[in-house]
Formats: sequence, structure tokens, C-alpha cells
Amino acid sequence: MIRTIAIGKDHQLKLGIPLTDIQPDEYEWIWADFCDPTDEEAALLDTYFHFHPLAIEDCLYVLQRPKVDYYEDVHFFVLHALDPDHLTVQEVDLFMGYRFLVSYHKTQLEELDQAWERVVQHARERKIWARGTLGATYTVMDKLVDQYFPCLFRIEDELAELENRSRSESVEELMNQVFELRSRLLKLRRTIVPMRDLMYRVVNSEHIQGQGEHKAYFTDIYDHLLKLSDMIDADREMTADLRDSYISLNSNRMNAIMKTLTVITTIFMPLTLIAGIYGMNFQFMPELRWKYGYFAMLAFMLLLGSGMIYWFSRRGWFR
Repeated sequence: MIRTIAIGKDHQLKLGIPLTDIQPDEYEWIWADFCDPTDEEAALLDTYFHFHPLAIEDCLYVLQRPKVDYYEDVHFFVLHALDPDHLTVQEVDLFMGYRFLVSYHKTQLEELDQAWERVVQHARERKIWARGTLGATYTVMDKLVDQYFPCLFRIEDELAELENRSRSESVEELMNQVFELRSRLLKLRRTIVPMRDLMYRVVNSEHIQGQGEHKAYFTDIYDHLLKLSDMIDADREMTADLRDSYISLNSNRMNAIMKTLTVITTIFMPLTLIAGIYGMNFQFMPELRWKYGYFAMLAFMLLLGSGMIYWFSRRGWFR
């Protein structure tokens, strides 16, 4: 599907004009949005717009890292949109020229719809026509970056809940949740950091004509990405601290268990030795035929065990 926005020379908005019917010289600027296009529609990138073959190849076949390439009269942007539920990445490609903007994405995205509605609204109010394709490009980038915040806020909420549940769940369950959160933070970082580097290039680029009056807008997006990067680093440090705390807690519990088992084993070792000796059934053994030998030996074993427990307690082994 291809939808179009066209701003005429008289600054009037026109929607839904078939792309093949648009003569670029007759309009101030146009925006063509390719959403899950057919092969015939995708071919218009070459036959109608005559974009560079390498840019078309990157657009059609490969999931690229966020980047910007400069051609003669076209700036090619590769952007990433995030699914807030699964953190899957969707590529959004932008071809920006002085009088046209082409967006290409293989699935319908809420961010692109919001940017489209915003451009249409401002065009009807004649607020954005003077900004042209650069203003529309900013709107698309801004909406894509705004969608990153809910993804990160959701992880931070789960991280806060995890800290509150640290006393009610087992260490194994907590560790699994920590590693799952770290994995999701890593997915976010793989998208946000390249987008941050891309926006740094855009802000400091001298290739984009007319950027001077829009630099503050792109700098604002760059500031958002810096904030997101700092939040991700802080969250990763927090999960690392939680992981180390849970590992230490698990080690302390294991040490306490081993100490208890060691004490019990130590107490029963001499008792087992005595029981083993008197279980050998030799004929000439002391007290073997004594009437009170059995009870005397039990009393001695009880006294020995109680004495060892008292001695261990005095040394603080049960603390």
C-alpha cells in the first residue's frame, strides 16, 4: 500500500493522489509512505524515484543497523521501531530529498500512523509546509524515539517489583528474572545506542541543507536518546547489583546449611565410633556381659553429644 501527502504550490494539502499521477515540479513537496508494498509498488523506488541501487538493496532485503548514507540529492536513513510487547525490531527506511520524503516499512506501525496524522494536521493548519521534508523527517524520528520510553519504563517497573519480592521468592526464581531483565535491556541497548550515534551524525552533519533552523528539533531527539542510554546503563548496573546480592545471599545460605550439616556430622562421628566398636561382637570385650553396660553406654553417648553441643554453642557455631 502506498499513501501520499502532497503540498501544492499554493500550500494546499492533497491526500491520496496516486503516486504515478504526481508530477514533483507541480508541488512544494510530497511524502509517499510505502507500507508492506507489493513487488510492483516496491519497484517504484527505482523506476519513479531513481534511488541509488545500494540504498534500494538495503531497503528491500537486509535488516540494517541504524545509519545514514548521503547520496547526490538524497539522504537515506535506516531507523528502528520497537514492539513494546516483545521488543522486536522493525526497520523503517527514509529517503529524504529537498522536495520529497519516502518512507518504507514492511509492517504497519503505530508510530508512522501518528507521524502521518500529525503532518496532515499541521499541513491543514499550514504550520508545517514551510519546514518541508525535513520537518516531516523530524516528526517520524520523534515518534519512533518516543516509543522507546514505554519499553524502558515497563522494564523499570518490573525491576522495582522484583526488589519488593526479594523476600518472598526463592533465589533461583529471582536470579532467572534478573537475567531475563538484563536480556531485554540488552535488546533495547542494541537499538538505542546505534540510534543515538545516528542522531549525533545528523545533528553535526553539514550535508543536510536547511538543517540550521531545524537543528534544535533534532538535538531534542538526540537528548532523548542520551537520556535513554543513561537509563539503560543505570538499570543494567542495578540488575548487576541485584545479581551479585542474590549470589552472595545464596552463598551465605549454602554456607549456613553446610555449617549445620558439619556440626551434626561432627557430633555423631564419636557416637558412631562407639556404636561401631561395641557392635563387633568379640567375646572378651569390657562391659559386654555387664548387666548395666547398655544403659551406661547410652548415658555416656548422650553426655558426650550434649557436651559437644555445648562446646560448639560456646564457640558460636550456631549463630
